[in-house]
Amino acid sequence: MGLTVAPFNCYFLAYVALIPLIFAIHKSFFTATFAGFLWGFGYHGTALFWITGIHPMTWMGIPWLYSLLIALICWLFITFWGAILVTIWSGLINFIIKIEYSKSHFYSWIIFILGISSWCILEKCWSLGSLWWSSLAYTQSPYNLPILQLLTISGTTTLTAFILLINFLIFYTIKTYLIPVNQDRKYFKSVLFITLFVFISIHIYGWLIYKTPLQDSPNKAIKVGIIQGNIPNEIKLYDPGLKKALVNYQKGYETLAQKNVDLIITPETALPFFNEDIEKNTSFYKTVKENKIPIILGAFKTLSAYDYTNSLFSIDKNGNVISRYDKIKLVPLGEYIPFQQILGDVIRRLSPLDTQLVAGNYNQSFIITLQDESKQFKLPVIVAICYDSAFSEVFRQQALKGGEFVITAANNAHYSNSMPFQHHAQDVMRAIETGKWMARATNTGYSAIVNPRGDTVWLSNLNEYQTHIDTIYRRHQQTFYALRGDWLNKLFILIMVTYLFFRITVNRFIHLQ
Repeated sequence: MGLTVAPFNCYFLAYVALIPLIFAIHKSFFTATFAGFLWGFGYHGTALFWITGIHPMTWMGIPWLYSLLIALICWLFITFWGAILVTIWSGLINFIIKIEYSKSHFYSWIIFILGISSWCILEKCWSLGSLWWSSLAYTQSPYNLPILQLLTISGTTTLTAFILLINFLIFYTIKTYLIPVNQDRKYFKSVLFITLFVFISIHIYGWLIYKTPLQDSPNKAIKVGIIQGNIPNEIKLYDPGLKKALVNYQKGYETLAQKNVDLIITPETALPFFNEDIEKNTSFYKTVKENKIPIILGAFKTLSAYDYTNSLFSIDKNGNVISRYDKIKLVPLGEYIPFQQILGDVIRRLSPLDTQLVAGNYNQSFIITLQDESKQFKLPVIVAICYDSAFSEVFRQQALKGGEFVITAANNAHYSNSMPFQHHAQDVMRAIETGKWMARATNTGYSAIVNPRGDTVWLSNLNEYQTHIDTIYRRHQQTFYALRGDWLNKLFILIMVTYLFFRITVNRFIHLQ
């Protein structure tokens, strides 16, 4: 399963990679839980190995060996977090198998329905925390675009459930084939037919949606310019990097402004200063006032003497800040210290931070100004910064407030090269879920333009200074997921609660008898 994610993109393996684990959960409880831990460690450890790319951090003054220790602890911690999820799932389903075995004619179907439901519920619980990235759903992004259209139904839960369903069906196909001929092997052809029918029909359904024309209106077109500044992390927060950032982004702004774009977009902390310092002590705002092209600028915002935010600022053609978005999902250890009150100095020793950022909230609205032939007008936009891209609800809440297209901004210079590709894969899913055009601006790549079907219209080069002009479209349409949210997970919760109620009631009745 670890080979399914970007940049490996062997996404087809996802439909068989769970089968060995499903066989294991039919064994003893120890075998099931141990196999679950190994499977979870293998998947999440492989998929998230890019985290070790933060090493070396010698440019931050951290000794090489200490830097390696920090990188390994970060990787092991988040890998164990994912492995525990699979371990819990394996133990739970093994327990249910022991209860249901030989008690019901629908034993096999009960197991796979509860197996799918419980996995999706656990993933949902996991996504409510700070360490969320490697859902089963993202194994299909960005290449299996027909099946990614299922995201419009109930977000990542739809796709995760489908992957689990196919794995369970193939498992039962194999199981019925292995049964001796004189017993129930007659079910083999039926299960095989059901498996092929479900797999093919769902892909056809997704393909038909994928091939449906977008029918965007020309009067909803927006000509956007993207600046990829390419400031290495090693120098970004020091004088050489600060000077280079001012030069690269001011030059990029002037270049794009001369080509009459409607809006210019910069990455996360494109100018790694506090916004008030940019306005007072640099010529950047003067350049905006002179060229009169609105810009979305990544910088910091001071809240108090000790608090500040990682923000995007919407600046109109007159150089006025009309809106601000503060990053909601901060990176543990990178942007804040988790469990600080509990673990205190232990965590602080592992973190390069001297201070912490303050997270934004879900109630934010982001407004930009555009100019048509007669007047300047405002419109709502869906925005996200870096780690926000892994959390569908960040985008959905803004879509419900009328956001007409998506802008994501990221640095992506911290880790190994596979991380930017996975980040792009996350954003592709968010574009499909919301049914909106997306423009992504990153510091070192990959910056991109993505359409509502998930097609990558343009993709930048990695670790290269670039400016790019493209056309995206405003869209008012809302997907079913945007309107109803993750309703499928609520159904799975209802299934689990109903099963527990039924089993407890039946067992009590039998005991009374």
